[in-house]
Amino acid sequence: MTSGIGATVLGYPRIGPRRELKRAVEQYWAGRIGRDALLATAKELRTSTWLELHDAGLDSVPSNTFSFYDQVLDTAALVGAVPARYRQDNDLDTYFAAARGTDEVPPLEMTKWFDTNYHYLVPEIDQDTVFFLAGGKPIEEYREAKALGVDTRPVLLGPVTFLLLAKGADPLARLDDLLAVYVELLGALAAEGVSWVQFDEPGFAADRTEEELAALGRAYERLAAVPNRPKLLVTGFYGPLGPALPVLAGTDIEAIAVDLVAGTTEGIASVPALRGKTLVAGVIDGRNVWRADLRAALAKAVSLLGAADEVVVGTSSTLLHVPYDLDAETGLEPEVRSRLAFARQKVREVVLLGRALREGATGEWADEAVQPTAEPRRDDAVRAKVAALQPADRLRAPYAERAAAQDASLGLPPLATTTIGSFPQTGEIRTARAGLRTGDLTQAQYDERMRAEIARVIKLQEDIGLDVLVHGEPERNDMVQYFAEHLDGFASTELGWVQSYGSRCVRPPIIHGDVTRPKPITVDWATYAQSLTSKPVKGMLTGPVTILAWSFVRDDQPLGQTADQVALALRDEIADLEAAGIQIIQVDEPALRELLPLHAADQPEYLEWSVGSFQLAVAGAAPATQIHTHLCYSEFSEVIDAIDGLGADVTTIEAARSKMEVLEDLRATGFSRGVGPGVYDIHSPRVPGQDEVTDLVAAAAAAVPPKRLWINPDCGLKTRGYAEVEPALRHLVTAARKVRETLV
Repeated sequence: MTSGIGATVLGYPRIGPRRELKRAVEQYWAGRIGRDALLATAKELRTSTWLELHDAGLDSVPSNTFSFYDQVLDTAALVGAVPARYRQDNDLDTYFAAARGTDEVPPLEMTKWFDTNYHYLVPEIDQDTVFFLAGGKPIEEYREAKALGVDTRPVLLGPVTFLLLAKGADPLARLDDLLAVYVELLGALAAEGVSWVQFDEPGFAADRTEEELAALGRAYERLAAVPNRPKLLVTGFYGPLGPALPVLAGTDIEAIAVDLVAGTTEGIASVPALRGKTLVAGVIDGRNVWRADLRAALAKAVSLLGAADEVVVGTSSTLLHVPYDLDAETGLEPEVRSRLAFARQKVREVVLLGRALREGATGEWADEAVQPTAEPRRDDAVRAKVAALQPADRLRAPYAERAAAQDASLGLPPLATTTIGSFPQTGEIRTARAGLRTGDLTQAQYDERMRAEIARVIKLQEDIGLDVLVHGEPERNDMVQYFAEHLDGFASTELGWVQSYGSRCVRPPIIHGDVTRPKPITVDWATYAQSLTSKPVKGMLTGPVTILAWSFVRDDQPLGQTADQVALALRDEIADLEAAGIQIIQVDEPALRELLPLHAADQPEYLEWSVGSFQLAVAGAAPATQIHTHLCYSEFSEVIDAIDGLGADVTTIEAARSKMEVLEDLRATGFSRGVGPGVYDIHSPRVPGQDEVTDLVAAAAAAVPPKRLWINPDCGLKTRGYAEVEPALRHLVTAARKVRETLV
């Protein structure tokens, strides 16, 4: 272990290699284990992580990257910024109340973390917020690691990014008050013998105003002035720091980490103030699973020698966004496997690069640096189709024509009610899926159980009184993985779990080659559901942008080209659904905002191909076919024009946690098609009261013409239980009927 930072990673997965934390947290919520058992599981995971990273040969190991739910909520709890309405008998239950809500109060608002599929809980900061050092988590975890013989580098969310992520009356005006808490914490960490502290400021990988840049400089001037403090490393991952780099370099902090995967080396050597500091060159991709070209990565780091007092290597970002271990995967094809690296393999890449930078590229480096020879799967037919696309291939009939045709064929009432797609994934459904996987159930037996579940869900929806039904998606393990398993060009993992939010984990598939659809995917399930009812049943598809955003995508061709390949597969699926008599088809794009580049200059190109791929997928639909799309947990105001550009007949969006804030954006832009602002927050176990839902429906009806207004939950219901879902949906339908009567 060196006295400096040396070769390092900026963070590590925390859910456990087999989702041990997820299971323990959910058992605690259900009352099946107590606080002590949950804390014991958490300690075991932290211990194994620190020892693993130490034994792998990293020069320094991060700590305080563990979280029971979310690092932004951890920071709010650390500085005393959890609103008083969540106060429970103990700190842990107060923390979970803010994350999940209670019977009396809804949870904190949740949205996407920069341009990733991770979700964070939005802090509430105003002039009445009293900051104080309310906990000692970073200190306690440092002590834990120290007792194991591992001297760690505590990681903190930077004070300026924390405030930039918050909502309230000018949170940034509270910077000086917040800094007082960070100063106190630095003193406490110094007293423990901490050598280095890492401050994450990813907010500055995005465009920032002069005022915000000045706040960054002021913050680190003050923190660097703390006497007898640890040395400070400030990171700015997810993109180039741009003008924030010279601001940080102009302070007395000791080290800066730069993302050289999402960013480049351009301009770094021209910042003279770096020459007295350590520069952590983030050359190993923290967000994708492809094996690094170690020779190219080393060359990138070497090109910066002389730009700083010391150059070391690291990951481009925290490794929170990648699975644990490639060695745990037994089902991947060898040619695909040879191209991959998960978190543990990326740590080894960092260690090898660090050694090569210090000692020269010799020894075991030579074997590791040889790149795999396997090429991405190629399909000349789909490549030719993409190359031949014309603008007309992305155009549907005018909306007025479509609306008239749909009104005539569907005959839906104003304030039509529906759900977003999935219904609860019960224990019986999961048992059946496991039985199919192990061979305990035949395909025919499995299909019979899924049909029985679909019939039950259709009957329940009719009983509740919903206007447009769904089949409930019992056969789908995940809205992206399911399609990946039925499209060529994808690979799926067994244990490639990644945290999305709280205890919610996903297994992103891997797009390793050209994408094609061998046969119809959803048609049989949709037509079976439609055969059970006279009400319309929606066909349910996942859109091309979301499939890309929630997968690990090949990096050898432009994203737009891959998106168009996926869109062509979906276009064929839509045609088959139409031919089977499905009149409403939903193509979900919840990740549209997620992939939006953080710098405004890069956004037009992204919006062109992302919107274009959705248009390509749906443009073949007949005017009478009603196309829905769904978006959730995003800053909609930033992509409202793009949402309009999708051209969907109906757009459903998250709105319950934010109390319908999105309505003002819709009103301001003159959004003129169908819209369904969610009135039931499905990410909380809380069942909203009847009056609460009615008030939300009434607010929506005051902002959107009733004929164009849909009433629906915020998102799919798969993560909830029927004890919550059924009463919430009954409240939703009753509220729609009450408000509908006032309109008549």
